[in-house]
Amino acid sequence: MNLRLHAFEPASRANGPGLRAVVWFQGCTLGCPGCFNPATHDLRGGSESDTVCLAAEILASAPQIDGISISGGEPFQQPDALLDLLTRLAGSGLSRLVFTGYTLDEIHRCRLGPEILRHLDVLIAGRYDASQRVAKGLLGSSNQQIHLLTGRHNLAELAAAPPRELILHRDGTITGSGIHPWRHLTD
Repeated sequence: MNLRLHAFEPASRANGPGLRAVVWFQGCTLGCPGCFNPATHDLRGGSESDTVCLAAEILASAPQIDGISISGGEPFQQPDALLDLLTRLAGSGLSRLVFTGYTLDEIHRCRLGPEILRHLDVLIAGRYDASQRVAKGLLGSSNQQIHLLTGRHNLAELAAAPPRELILHRDGTITGSGIHPWRHLTD
């Protein structure tokens, strides 16, 4: 199944507990003022990807990683692709975390929302509010909520994730990642 992909990072520590693959979906219409990842908003941006290939790449790394984090853009605006990717990772033993601008109540009303939730260990939900910025414990702003959907993780594990990271790739490129990683380096 096709999905609109902004980026993929095979190994990150700033996007959830442990070492995780990170998938950033492309496209978001929520328009949160002050969003720190506006490059993910354009519905035509990013590139076409395939859930089969993406899942295969993640599963090939499964022995070295603890889980997968999915962010955006807005993953729930591509519900078919999100569910297909999560279904392909079911049974892998990988932890699954999704960042979304929607609230849990909104997701319950979204097409495929309840089914997607059944595939997650953690949901970090709510629109980013720059006036309530915290950039700690995987929360961009204090109005967002962490939902532990299974007993796999606890709040202390989430709080221990570093707020930002620089990833140096073999080809010399650098990826900055985390919760608004470069705004205040003293956070």
